[in-house]
Amino acid sequence: MTVSVVGIGGSVRPDSQSERALHAALAGARDAGAKVHAITGSDLVLPFYDPQVTERTTAAVELVEALRRADGVILASPGYHGTISGLIKNALDYAEDLRHDERPYLDGRAVGCIGTAYGWQATVTTLQALRSVVHALRGWPTPLGGAVNSAETQFEPGGECADEKVATTLRTIGHQVVDFARR
Repeated sequence: MTVSVVGIGGSVRPDSQSERALHAALAGARDAGAKVHAITGSDLVLPFYDPQVTERTTAAVELVEALRRADGVILASPGYHGTISGLIKNALDYAEDLRHDERPYLDGRAVGCIGTAYGWQATVTTLQALRSVVHALRGWPTPLGGAVNSAETQFEPGGECADEKVATTLRTIGHQVVDFARR
């Protein structure tokens, strides 16, 4: 069974630390045999979600369709003022368009969560906020989450990380999403 994993994350700044962390976790999912798809940066610049507005931009339709097809999801958010960014929260609000699906929201999907911030407090609270949103959307957060302190850890373009402990954690998150999706 080929597992499909969609990664959503980053910031409006191309190739941000949180986007790089997302790519590292997606590499772990790919190594575990998944087909991966990343939605990052400018693809996340969407109109504010409004359930009363039924018309969707092309980017919003692509996001919702990627979530609909996904067996697993990996989320990576920068920590803004101790929580997930508005960009990521707004993207996740579009999961409301899945409410009438056979698998509504993120129901039954394994979801890896990564919080990236400059400092431990915002890093950990961002990770916790992601886990809370995933629970609210009926997803299953993986047992291992990623708290990446960008004051201590830097990524190369593409997600390579010199800190082996962080790199292993992110790869493991990708593996867990695939493993749980197969179950």
